[in-house]
Amino acid sequence: MSEHDQRVAIVTGASRGIGAAVARRLAKDGIAVVVNYGRGREEAETMVGQIEAAGGRALAVQADIGEPSGVRTLFEAAEQTFGNVNILINNAGMMRLGRLAEVDDAEFDVQVALNLGGVFRGMREGARRLQEGGRIVSFSSSVVGLCQPAYGVYAATKAAVEAMTHVLAKELGGRGITVNAVAPGPVETEFFLAGKSEEQVRAVAEANPFGRLGQPEDIAEVVAYLASPEGRWISGQVIRANGGIV
Repeated sequence: MSEHDQRVAIVTGASRGIGAAVARRLAKDGIAVVVNYGRGREEAETMVGQIEAAGGRALAVQADIGEPSGVRTLFEAAEQTFGNVNILINNAGMMRLGRLAEVDDAEFDVQVALNLGGVFRGMREGARRLQEGGRIVSFSSSVVGLCQPAYGVYAATKAAVEAMTHVLAKELGGRGITVNAVAPGPVETEFFLAGKSEEQVRAVAEANPFGRLGQPEDIAEVVAYLASPEGRWISGQVIRANGGIV
């Protein structure tokens, strides 16, 4: 297999958590991976080293996905190093909780810039540059369906991601490119655990029908299937990978 025959994936926010699990899982399938990071350079480079030690190919690239040039930087690095891009995983995101009456403009703007703007620009760049038969997988969240207090802005950005997913799937179907979203429930990552007591974490785990939190690998398996050749007939879908909480 030549460099230009191998599938290549960009994974945003891949230095830790779910993004890191997705990068490792795709590499396991023989996919060359661009490991994007914002500030976690050491973690991203460690990830690349692990993938390469296992016989895979990977590249760590710094880019702020909340900035207009961020996703373009990743595509340019991928094309220069690997020759093409087949798969885009829009994983990078952030969550700041607050009741709507208390959210200030700065908190609103930063979440919209990353969670919505970053995914929009990822989809746009992917629509322009992905190879025929490519895959776009973006991250939503199961909070879209739960409608919990204090999640208003975050849930709104993720609901917009779902809407764009449905639209883009119809726009790119003629090129054989699938477009889907994965909406995890609570997953045991730093992102989820930050600021929560042991009692709060235990209560969330016990509320799940499986009696546990999700693991990053649970989500990575879903993404890997959607990104695989076997996922060719799944498009325009939102997969709520949450153990049955909604």
